[in-house]
Amino acid sequence: MAGIYYHIPFCKRICSYCDFYRTAQIGRLPQLIEAMCREIEQRHDYLRGEPIRTRYFGGGTPSLCTIEQLKSLLDTTARHFDCTGLEESTLEANPDDLNPQYLNDLRTIGIDRLSIGIQSFDDGCLRLMNRRHTAAQAIRAVKDAQAAGFDNLTIDLIFGVPGYGGAAWERSIDQALELGVQHISAYLLTIEPRTRFGVMAAKGELTEVADTVCEEEFMRLHERLSEARFDHYEISNYALPGYRARHNGNYWQGIPYLGIGPAAHSFDGDSRQWNVASVEGYIKGQSPEQEKLTTRNRIDEYIMTRLRTVEGLSLPDFEARFGSGERKRLEADARQEMAAERLIQTDERLSIPIEHLLVSDSIISSLFAD
Repeated sequence: MAGIYYHIPFCKRICSYCDFYRTAQIGRLPQLIEAMCREIEQRHDYLRGEPIRTRYFGGGTPSLCTIEQLKSLLDTTARHFDCTGLEESTLEANPDDLNPQYLNDLRTIGIDRLSIGIQSFDDGCLRLMNRRHTAAQAIRAVKDAQAAGFDNLTIDLIFGVPGYGGAAWERSIDQALELGVQHISAYLLTIEPRTRFGVMAAKGELTEVADTVCEEEFMRLHERLSEARFDHYEISNYALPGYRARHNGNYWQGIPYLGIGPAAHSFDGDSRQWNVASVEGYIKGQSPEQEKLTTRNRIDEYIMTRLRTVEGLSLPDFEARFGSGERKRLEADARQEMAAERLIQTDERLSIPIEHLLVSDSIISSLFAD
């Protein structure tokens, strides 16, 4: 099985925290869709005949696309790939792009899951982040989606925002739970140099939230969602039983996927490819770059992806893939982290305790192959 990802990099407004490849040149969207359809045709054999199980429109803002544009991508995919066993088709959306007609049309063309980028239910926080919707619009978007028949909804929230922890963070959690969505993704704000927040921080106009406070906000989220029967299955992701994100699970389980569009990445099991991070270059047909994965790359990637999940890393599976020598090396490296209680071993599985997930990068990198 495999997945396909469509990257729509256009945004009407650039968020203060965003460091992803994106552009406000929305007028080029029709040309981009044509180029993406061409790429689908040209790479019809990339997945080696594996059937498509998941489709995901990410961005940017895929909800800027018309129904006809989305349908053209889906139809082109269906002509060149086996999509008869689809399990999940997700569209990322901004709340203010969603209305009853658009939502009904999305269901008609086969979108069965929405990922709504809300980030906060506090209007002051939304203004600080330069989001283009209000809290009221976010609530209405979720309710309209539910009325249209969407019963698999995820919303994004951001914590660690200066000035909007404490009671403001609690209210956002309250509102998310009150809406009755099936999945919640919560991300720690990181201030990157090339973003508006980065510029503000450099000028002393914004102070990053202390690590201890971020940890408190994360643990409060974890407590509240766990009480509400949400399963914390990956660092940033919580789902009610049966509603884990299947497409994102491809990445954590090493399942092949094809990325279509500017800056999109692909993985075929042996190598990684990534398209040029330029709408103009992509439309002109600039070739993707490629990296053949070495054994060391595979080991490090296996460690990184598995330890992002709450289930953790299976030592017997690791040994079956990479040999007993690598397992011994990994267990030896893990002892120091276990001594510091930043890593635990249970039933031949390594995992990171909940309270240390926010510093998972340093723990994971300490286990990489030499």
